[in-house]
Amino acid sequence: MHNFDEIIDRQGTNTYKYDLREKIFGTDDVYPMWVADTEFKAPVFIYETLKKRIEHGVFGYTILDDGYFESIIRWLKQKHSWNVEKSWIKYSPGVVPSVFASVLAYTQPGDKVIIQPPVYHPFYYAVKETGRELVKNPLVLRDGRYYMDFEDLKSKIDGKTKMMILCSPHNPTGNVWRKEELVELCQICLEKNILLISDEIHADIVYNGFRHTPTALVAGEMQDKLITLMAPSKTFNIAGLNSSYVVASNHELLDKLNMHFEGLHIGPTIFAIEATKAAYNYGLDWVEELIRYFSKNLETVKHYIHDRLPKIDLIEPEGTFLLWLDFRKFGLERKDLLKLLVNEAKVGLSDGFIFGSEGEGFQRMNIGCANSELIKSLDRIYAAFKKI
Repeated sequence: MHNFDEIIDRQGTNTYKYDLREKIFGTDDVYPMWVADTEFKAPVFIYETLKKRIEHGVFGYTILDDGYFESIIRWLKQKHSWNVEKSWIKYSPGVVPSVFASVLAYTQPGDKVIIQPPVYHPFYYAVKETGRELVKNPLVLRDGRYYMDFEDLKSKIDGKTKMMILCSPHNPTGNVWRKEELVELCQICLEKNILLISDEIHADIVYNGFRHTPTALVAGEMQDKLITLMAPSKTFNIAGLNSSYVVASNHELLDKLNMHFEGLHIGPTIFAIEATKAAYNYGLDWVEELIRYFSKNLETVKHYIHDRLPKIDLIEPEGTFLLWLDFRKFGLERKDLLKLLVNEAKVGLSDGFIFGSEGEGFQRMNIGCANSELIKSLDRIYAAFKKI
């Protein structure tokens, strides 16, 4: 049994989430619930594997072995009922680099790229910072869940539209897209000759009653114009090891993307390879335990909000360890909401506005922490907001 209740001091370890608090929030006196890594130690089978490799003592140039590919193939089949071939897989240092590389590889400056806000903010950067034109197909919030607006999507596609970036499961809303939603999306992309990039980094964290469907499983004829981006990093809290991969059955597309990494001599580290193999070879039971703990934390937030913070609307997640909280009923300006959270509640959440203007008034909360720390943070929010 993993001790998810253990509280580990991460300050001073060059940790993005902790050691950048002063820069991000103007103070380091906040409990950080923003960056999407967790407060949990990696499972023991990853730690022991890395320890054994460290004891070897030589860390020269490395290559991907068959065991690396076999672990990914096994995981995708066992966890997601997706049968992939070794030749479909390429290493990547991360999903965000893969999004940028995809935009560079498959589009030209001035081409249009579609995203679905509110959505993971690096999607914006990947389009704008490469000189492409951003097209927004906003999700629609209805009865506590977000839905794709297919009519709006079709109306915004023209001859310059070359690519769409999908987030599945969706960050920050926690949506797990239904098969029929993905089928319709793929059909539109197929008809309009749009390349689809599917970021599925949160695929492993899905709650009871829901199931992640890899876009490739329902893509049909869209298979040739689909790139899937995945990683063990969110699931096993190993983002610092830079381990990710790209899956595509179209070898021409895959090679074109891979050229961007190979051209820059960006290859896998020894520890990325070993951690990926350990995670995917031994991690099934551990992930189920992890999801149970996330479910416990989710129930804690749901009951706390219902009983003590009824003005906050929780968009209940179907997947991910990220909660999308609607603070709009407090009627606060964005700067006043942030000031109250940081200076009074002393909690560092992700400002919803960074996910697009559609996220204004919302905050994203990372519940990948000890339940006791989660309750402390909720108590702080309650104390700061109870009189409003």
